[in-house]
Amino acid sequence: MKFPVTTIAESRLSEIDFGHLPFGKIFSDHMFVADYDGKNWVNPRIVPFAPISLSPAAAVLHYGQAIFEGMKVYRSDKDDLLFFRPEENYKRMQQSAIRLCMPPVPEHIFMDGLKQLIELDADWVPKGDGNSLYIRPVLFATDPVLGVKPSETYSFIIMTSPTAAYYTDALKVVIEKTYSRASRSGTGFAKAAGNYAGALYPTQLAQQKGYNQVIWTDAATNTKVEESGTMNLMFVINGVLITPSLSPSKLAGITRDSVIELARHWGMLVQERDVSVSEIIGAFKAGTLQEAFGTGTAANIAHISVIGHEGEDFSVPESDIESFSNRALRFLTDLKAGRAADPFGWISKLN
Repeated sequence: MKFPVTTIAESRLSEIDFGHLPFGKIFSDHMFVADYDGKNWVNPRIVPFAPISLSPAAAVLHYGQAIFEGMKVYRSDKDDLLFFRPEENYKRMQQSAIRLCMPPVPEHIFMDGLKQLIELDADWVPKGDGNSLYIRPVLFATDPVLGVKPSETYSFIIMTSPTAAYYTDALKVVIEKTYSRASRSGTGFAKAAGNYAGALYPTQLAQQKGYNQVIWTDAATNTKVEESGTMNLMFVINGVLITPSLSPSKLAGITRDSVIELARHWGMLVQERDVSVSEIIGAFKAGTLQEAFGTGTAANIAHISVIGHEGEDFSVPESDIESFSNRALRFLTDLKAGRAADPFGWISKLN
């Protein structure tokens, strides 16, 4: 399905330094927009990227009904535009919408709108390993009514942003035991805006101490590790890939799922289970912790070099070129550049 298009009067493409692409600060010429009028999704369209009009009483500003997704499109070595598992982002956004009492976006609006937007702004997809066009779909409540109830009206927007690698260096992280990201009965599994707002303060405190991010622990006991910053968390201990099992307090990362499937494809033993803080510290002290890293759409695979715990820093062994995380990173990079065979069916080509 094709949607109406209003093109920008003059492209901003010539103003962009593609050799310097900070994350999330540069936006492409157009955005996709659709509205929910209380009964139906209406008026899907592509328009120039620009500020939107919103009532100061809009429900999203007061009661936080907002969800989003993060995905990417890559330019292959042959100049094809490649998506990485976009259907999984669509499914997760629908689950997030249901949890926050929002109307799920129909698949044809999400997928067709996304593809038409990328076709229109194809020249914004940068070249080079580590570079991509980051895609941010966002759904938010628009009722201009002060009252604690689900909004009746919503807006759905897809915007895009050319970007380089999110992290370029290994990360220093600290285990957080005072503040929690989410509880088992909360909204941790959804990409709800409020999840990220609540994480800002403890992350800021960690950064003031010289760390990049925190490792979140479970809200009930603060004894089990869950995620690191906005990433899923993984360890290699005695040659086994270990990652916290999914629960209602954790986001089901698409990169996480891909890395697990890749490890099993390569014959590596994988354990998805509870992972205690004491197990990680014990593995450090025993010399059996070989790798620690985070996975996510923005981060891809981000190596962890230091884990702080109760005032002590533990250094993760530096990953060599044949470590699992580096092999996985190379495979995913080559896959997204069209250089590697795709045995999983993860890559889809635009048109």
